[in-house]
Amino acid sequence: MDLSLSTRTVGDRTVVEVGGEIDVYTAPKLREQLVELVNDGSYHLVVDMEGVDFLDSTGLGVLVGGLKRVRAHEGSLRLVCNQERILKIFRITGLTKVFPIHTSVDDAVSATD
Repeated sequence: MDLSLSTRTVGDRTVVEVGGEIDVYTAPKLREQLVELVNDGSYHLVVDMEGVDFLDSTGLGVLVGGLKRVRAHEGSLRLVCNQERILKIFRITGLTKVFPIHTSVDDAVSATD
């Protein structure tokens, strides 16, 4: 399966909508998108993962790398996910303590965490 990416601005946040599988083959596409956004001055990102069907360790690494990039600019990276199978990966790896995870884009955009 492929990876689909689209971006939009909501308030002062850039929302990256991700669909499909984030794995060793598709993760570089997401990495490039996040790097490009940060290089263009977008430091407050929301990654909407509601359309993600699969996430492996490579995808987790890309998200952690994106978080490090935005934090270097006093920014933030929030995730939107309400799929139990994906949330379980974040819990098992302890990344629920690293990423603010929200149930909707609206919640992520309006949060002050």
